[in-house]
Amino acid sequence: MTRPGTAGPPGPPDPEDPTGPEDMPVPGEPLPSEESLPPTERRNPAGTGLDRLGTAELLALINREDAGVPGAVAAALPAIEALVEAGLTALARGGRVHYFGAGSSGRAALADAAELLPTYGVGPETVCPHLAGGPAAGRTADEAAEDRADGIDTAGVRAGDLVIGISASGRTAYVGAALAHGRAAGAVTALISGDPAAPLAARADLHIVLATGPEVVTGSTRMKAATAQKLALNMFSTALMVRTGRTWSDLMVTASAGNAKLRRRAVRTLSAACGVSAAEAERALRACGDDTATALVSLLAGVGAGAAAAALRAAGGLPAAAVRQLTAAPAAPAAPTPPAGSPPTAAPAVQHPEDRP
Repeated sequence: MTRPGTAGPPGPPDPEDPTGPEDMPVPGEPLPSEESLPPTERRNPAGTGLDRLGTAELLALINREDAGVPGAVAAALPAIEALVEAGLTALARGGRVHYFGAGSSGRAALADAAELLPTYGVGPETVCPHLAGGPAAGRTADEAAEDRADGIDTAGVRAGDLVIGISASGRTAYVGAALAHGRAAGAVTALISGDPAAPLAARADLHIVLATGPEVVTGSTRMKAATAQKLALNMFSTALMVRTGRTWSDLMVTASAGNAKLRRRAVRTLSAACGVSAAEAERALRACGDDTATALVSLLAGVGAGAAAAALRAAGGLPAAAVRQLTAAPAAPAAPTPPAGSPPTAAPAVQHPEDRP
C-alpha cells in the first residue's frame, strides 16, 4: 500500500479523472503518442512549415482550415437541438442555464451570455456564465485556473437547471468539477467538446461534439475550436430566446433601446411589427419609457403604457403572450340551448395581431 504523500506505481487511467495525457507532467517519460491526445491537441499536417509562409499564403491556409468549421457544427445539429430542448425544459420549470468554461472556451461562453441582456432583456438570472479564474479572466488569461477543481462557483446551481460545460479537449478539470456538481445537485448536464471520446462525457447527460480537428497552430484552440463553440452557443441561445417568445417574427422586440443606434432600431422594429409610421412608433416608445416590448404591446393591443406594462409583467416579459392576453375575445354569456335540429353556430374568428392589415 502506498502511504499518503508518496508516489506509487502508475495505475490504469481513471475514466472519472478529467485530466488527460496533455495535462500530466512527463519528466523522464516518453511523450504521449499523437493518437492518445485530444484531436484539438494533435498536429495538423497542413501547418507544417507555417513560419515560412508569406502573409497571403498564411491567411489563405487559415481560411481554408476555417472553412470546415460550419460543417462540423452542422454535423452536431441533432445534439444542439437536444440541448435547446433541455434548456427550454429548465426555463419552463423555473430553472436556469449555466455555462462553465476555462480559457477561450469560457470567454466564448461569457460573450454569448453577456449579449443576451441587450438583445433579449435576459440576464444572469436566466443564463449565467461561469469562467475559471472569475471575471478578471475575461480580460487577462489565467491558464492555471482551468486546472483548479476547488472553489468553483456552483452555489447557484439547483435541481432542474441545465449545466453546460465547454471544453475543447473534453478533459478540463474546472469543467469536470462543474459537471460533477451539477449532476449531484440534480441538474441536467451537457458537455460541448471537440473530442468524440472526451473523458468528461461520462459526467454529462448530453455530449455535443464539434469535431473541428487539429489546429493549424498546434493546440491553439482559440482558432477553429473556439469559432465552432461560438457558432454553437449562438445557435443554442438564439433558439432558446426565439422559442420562449422573445422575438416577434424575426424582430428583436425585447432588445434594449439604450443608445442612439438601438433607439433607431427600436423605432424601425415597432414600425415593421405594428404597421405604423416611424413618428407613431417614436411616440409610443417615448410614452413607454423607451421600453420596446411595452411599446409593441401598447400599439398592437391598443392600450396605454400602464396597461401594456402590466400585461407584459403578467406574461413573464413575453410580448406575444401579453398581446394575446389583451386581445383575446371576452367570454360570451352562455347562449340558450338551440331547438333540436338547429344547425350549429360557428365560433367567431380571432385574428392574431401579427396578421392584421
